Amino acid sequence: MSDTKKVRTRFAPSPTGYMHIGNLRTALYAWLLARKDGGDFILRIEDTDQERYVDGAVELIYKTLADTGLTHDEGPDKDAGYGPYIQSERRSIYKEYAEKLVELGGAYYCFCDKDRLDELRAIQTASKVPPKYDGHCSRLSKEEIEEKLKSGVPYVIRQKIPREGTTSFHDEVFGDITVENSTLDDNVLLKADGLPTYNFANVVDDHLMGITHVIRGSEYLSSTPKYNLLYESFGWEIPTYIHCSPVMKDAQKKLSKRDGDASYEDFINKGYLKDAIINYIALLGWSPGSEQEIFTLDELAEQFDVSGISKSPAIFDINKLNWMNGEYIRKMSLEEFCNEAMPYYKEAVSRDIDFMALSQLLHDRTEKFSDIPEAIDFIDALPEYDTELYVNKKMKTTCESSKESLEQILPVLEGLSNWNHDAIHDALFALIEKLEVKNGVILFPLRVALSGKKFTPGGGVEIASLLGKQESIERIKKGIDLLS
Repeated sequence: MSDTKKVRTRFAPSPTGYMHIGNLRTALYAWLLARKDGGDFILRIEDTDQERYVDGAVELIYKTLADTGLTHDEGPDKDAGYGPYIQSERRSIYKEYAEKLVELGGAYYCFCDKDRLDELRAIQTASKVPPKYDGHCSRLSKEEIEEKLKSGVPYVIRQKIPREGTTSFHDEVFGDITVENSTLDDNVLLKADGLPTYNFANVVDDHLMGITHVIRGSEYLSSTPKYNLLYESFGWEIPTYIHCSPVMKDAQKKLSKRDGDASYEDFINKGYLKDAIINYIALLGWSPGSEQEIFTLDELAEQFDVSGISKSPAIFDINKLNWMNGEYIRKMSLEEFCNEAMPYYKEAVSRDIDFMALSQLLHDRTEKFSDIPEAIDFIDALPEYDTELYVNKKMKTTCESSKESLEQILPVLEGLSNWNHDAIHDALFALIEKLEVKNGVILFPLRVALSGKKFTPGGGVEIASLLGKQESIERIKKGIDLLS
C-alpha cells in the first residue's frame, strides 16, 4: 500500500443475534488486511439501534471472533486509549461533534414534528417525487433557532448537503464514483433522544479511532458521498474505502440474517469445522490469483490483497463448502476425527461397538459431521426395508439370487470361532471362490441384510465386524425370511 501510516481496520457489528456469514466475511477481510500489514484490528460494538438489541449477542460476537482466530487488538475488553468501544457509551461524544458540525456549517437543527414530516412525505409520494427532507429548518434565522432551543422544542440535527455540484469518492474495489448533490438527502445525524444515526456515529468513531481502511458491504456505497461530506466539513482525512459485494443465496436473492439464512453458529451446529468455514468465506468474493483453494489463516493473511476482491456478488455454494469441509476432515488424524464425531455417534448408536473401527469407515467418506447419524442409524436397529433393495443391475443380483447368497453365507459365518474383520473377510472370499461368482453377488446382499440400506459406510464385511456375530446372524436370518 502506498499509505505509510499504520493500518487500522475495524469490525463494527450490531448485537442483533448470531454472526451472519456476510458479517463474518467483513470481519475476516478487515482482520486479514490488518495482519498482512502489521496493523491493528479494532472491535467496536454498534448498539445504537436499541430496538434490535439481543441479550447475549455481544458475548456471541466475542466467542465467534475467538473461535475463528480473528483476535482483536482493541475493543471493549481491550482499551488502547480510543474507547469507549461501545457506541451507546459514546453518546456525549456524538452530541459534542454534532453541535460542532452545526457551528462549522455542515449541519443544522431541525424542529419539524412528525405531522409535518408525514405531510411532506405524502405530498412527495402523491407527486411521484423521491421522498426527502425539504430543508425547511435550514432556512431558519439564528434568532428563530435560539428561541426554539430556549423554549425546549424537540429537535434533531440534520446534515446540510450542498444543493449544487457533485461529490466524488474513490473505492478500492469499485473505483471512482461521483454523485449529484441534488440527489442526496439532509439525513438526521443526531436523533431527538440524543443518540446518533448509524451514518454519523460511524464517521465520528472511525475518525477518533484512527481507522485508516473501512471495509464494509457495497450497500453502503450510496451513503459514502454523505460520509465524505462529513469528513470534509470537519476537515478530517478520508479513510481508504473497500466495499464488498453481497454474498448471495442465488442469482436473485442475497443471504439475509432476517430471512433465517445460516449464521456461523448454524454451520458449526451442522458439523462444519471452523477452519473450513473461514477458508470458504475468504474465497466468497476474493481470489488469491492462483489455483490454491485450501488455506490456513496465516496463509490467508500472507496472500490477502484488496486487488483480489471482486465487484461481482458471490454465490454461496453449499456443495463447495461441503467439499472443502470434507478436505479438512480428511486432514484430521483418526483419533481427532473419532473425538469430533463422538457426539454424533452417541446420537445414533447406544450399543457398545468399536468406535475407532467405525471412524476408519467414516473418516474418508464424511463431508460434515451432521451426516453421520443418518449414515449409521442402522447399527442400533435394523430398519424396515423393501426386498427391492436386493435388486441391483450392476451387481447382477435379484431377490432370488440374494436369498440363495444369504443361505450360503449363513452357515459360513455361523461356523466362525473368531469374529473379526480378517476372519469374516477370508471366510466370505473363500465362499466367493468356491461358488465362482462375482464379489457383489455375495457381498451386496450381505450389506443389505445387515443394514437395510443400499448405501452404507463400508461393506458387508466391515458392518458384520462392527455388529458382532450374534446380531449379524440374526439380521441375515431376517433377510432370508423377508425374501422367502
